Amino acid sequence: MERLAINGGKPVRHSLLSYGHQWIDDEDISAVVEVLKGDWLTQGPKVDEFERKVAKYCGAKYAVAVANGTAALHAACAVAGIRRGDEAIITPLTFAATANAIYYCGGRPVFADIQEDTLNTDPNEVLKHITPRTKAILPVDFAGHPVDLDRLKEIATEKGLIIIEDACHALGAEYKGKKIGSLSDMTILSFHPVKHITTGEGGMILTNNEEYYQKLKTFRHHGIVKDDSSKESWYYEIPQPGYNFRLTDMQCALGISQMNKLDCFLARRREIASIYDNAFADMHEIITPFVDKDIKHAYHIYVIQLNLERLKVGRKEIFDALKAENIGVNVHYMPLHLHPFYQRKFGYKKGDFPNTEAVGASTLSLPLSAKLTDNDVQDVIDAVKESLLS
Repeated sequence: MERLAINGGKPVRHSLLSYGHQWIDDEDISAVVEVLKGDWLTQGPKVDEFERKVAKYCGAKYAVAVANGTAALHAACAVAGIRRGDEAIITPLTFAATANAIYYCGGRPVFADIQEDTLNTDPNEVLKHITPRTKAILPVDFAGHPVDLDRLKEIATEKGLIIIEDACHALGAEYKGKKIGSLSDMTILSFHPVKHITTGEGGMILTNNEEYYQKLKTFRHHGIVKDDSSKESWYYEIPQPGYNFRLTDMQCALGISQMNKLDCFLARRREIASIYDNAFADMHEIITPFVDKDIKHAYHIYVIQLNLERLKVGRKEIFDALKAENIGVNVHYMPLHLHPFYQRKFGYKKGDFPNTEAVGASTLSLPLSAKLTDNDVQDVIDAVKESLLS
């Protein structure tokens, strides 16, 4: 076996392969240029068209496009009525935006540990943390694998709670034959460049609830409400301040064009995941992603767990070795309850959520995007095997 690059050997690749990357083609560029040549750059017809297209794909009645996924989470929490003194239950294994959105509204993020197989929120742990102050559950479809929605909906119905599903990883995923997007009170999407489709930055809230829909549209536009019965066409009111969370027509034109390719993007992501699964199937040093039988995974990221007991070195050494081979691995995520702010503000500490901490200390995300070539994928496989088996 050749010497690893980190020890002075030749890297598997000459240039860095990012863990995620957008795929923009000439059709996407033309769609944006067409808007730039037109009359509307923002708050125009492309926003409505993009919302309708995503809502139809996901089987939802309504969609509200906003500036980014974080804005979508913030808007959903506000419309759900989360206020100072309220609590909302989330997983510690997520990006900070999920918890931050609760805090923006004055609420307290309450963490519940994850399941060991799916790495998603454990409904039994959710039950343990419900109090009279609990307002909502914010489950995360980690990596693109939907949570146990049936069980969480049973709990929410019994306890009178709202479900805001953070599906930023899961556009195109399916739960028991139904696409994610219409199964929760509100569902959140992100269109960041590493996601399944991109608008540069962008997010969306899907819902079947017309009251939420109307409130979300008002919230993203400063809280402005127009009275159609008024004789003055210029007249408007702000009953409650909102935010400027609008998404531009240029971005929505890109999103519309990207949506036309979403199924192809998903198919390629699933194909790559299958290649990884097969390549690592006999490696006891790695645990590959679990997929429940009722699930169609969207594979936003491909997360492996290192069986550290079988390795001579720790995750940092493996991470550094892969980086030296020009394989852009990442970590998703450092558990939120271990971040200084959440420890200082809410009193969380190491040891509170053992499943999350074990996963947080042993996972690596391998490069995965629809744009990867077969040669790229093989480079990743070769580098992983060399780094783990040397």
